[in-house]
Amino acid sequence: MRLGIVAGEASGDILAAGLLRELRERHPDMHAEGVAGPDMIAAGCRDLWPLEKLSVMGLIEVLAHLPELLRLRRDVVAHFSSAQPDVFIGVDSPDFNLGLEARLKRNGVKTVQYVSPSVWAWRQGRAAKIGRGTDLVLCLFPFEPEIYAKYGVNAVFVGHPLADLIPETVDAAAARASLDLPDGKLLALLPGSRMSEVSRLADVFLDTVGWLRERDAEVRFVIPAATPRIRAFLEGRLAARALDGSVSIVDGRSRDVMAAADAVLLASGTAALEAMLLKRPMVVSYRLSAMTYFLVRLLRLLKLPYVSLPNVLAKERIVPECLQGDARADVLGPEVLKLLQDAGARAAQVRVFGEIHATLRCNASARAADAVLELAGG
Repeated sequence: MRLGIVAGEASGDILAAGLLRELRERHPDMHAEGVAGPDMIAAGCRDLWPLEKLSVMGLIEVLAHLPELLRLRRDVVAHFSSAQPDVFIGVDSPDFNLGLEARLKRNGVKTVQYVSPSVWAWRQGRAAKIGRGTDLVLCLFPFEPEIYAKYGVNAVFVGHPLADLIPETVDAAAARASLDLPDGKLLALLPGSRMSEVSRLADVFLDTVGWLRERDAEVRFVIPAATPRIRAFLEGRLAARALDGSVSIVDGRSRDVMAAADAVLLASGTAALEAMLLKRPMVVSYRLSAMTYFLVRLLRLLKLPYVSLPNVLAKERIVPECLQGDARADVLGPEVLKLLQDAGARAAQVRVFGEIHATLRCNASARAADAVLELAGG
């Protein structure tokens, strides 16, 4: 079996590696090659191009690298159009992979998109276009295939690999000990993993720290810093508020930080899914830039009443969402304090989190491998 595969960032590298290991169990002689990161290489994939070529975030950064990205896509199309693998798989990175898959499909290659773009939140009509460029979409969430079915697109729910990776019960005491964090009430603050997010939410979250300290002196705080630059920024903001002795900063290890906490205040995104799987009660916040928020409202781009994945998956508001104008201490503080002081409020969230975890825990990599092999004809 010959496989082409492209992942564009670290999370895609992990997903792709799990899929490759399952495929190799079924076909030990499988040959896989493409744009690969370290986990994919360890799983036996030949890296024709390094994953770093695609790891570009932010509009300005993408524009600066656009000629190189377009050249890379042309090279990938040319290579796999000539090599004609049994299947080509694009892992996440839809801005790069969907156009690539469409070109390869026109050239006679069977194509798979592993991880659906968020068609459930933004412009569902994109599902038809995605279907024209792919033979199969592997979906991480159970509500996604029915959206594709409306447009006659072959889509399969496989589950979420993160739900397989995170155990149903997480040892908070062990996580806290591994980080050398104090006993007592602990709130984890996750204002984002990108500097643009952190710069918009850090002050709001630290204002909330001040609000909480005035009302419950027992609460302790911890922030995971995704990069040295973000750590330096946070240290400066803490010092400006004379909070540098009250808030611990941990380099990376965001999952351990969330696991150690009694509750989490976080930026909407993948972290909310991770906190849910860790069974940590949470309050979600987010601030878009003023122009982006204006366009979202003007064009009515958001199609759902919720933005955080726990609420989207539950189909109800189980997690408070404090967005844009509501992203301020006097709104966030009471919501967080309720979780820290009310065991019933915490239990209500955790119960639903457990139910959702069970629906997503499906041995996703194995199910994805089965679907790929069925497309490839066994």
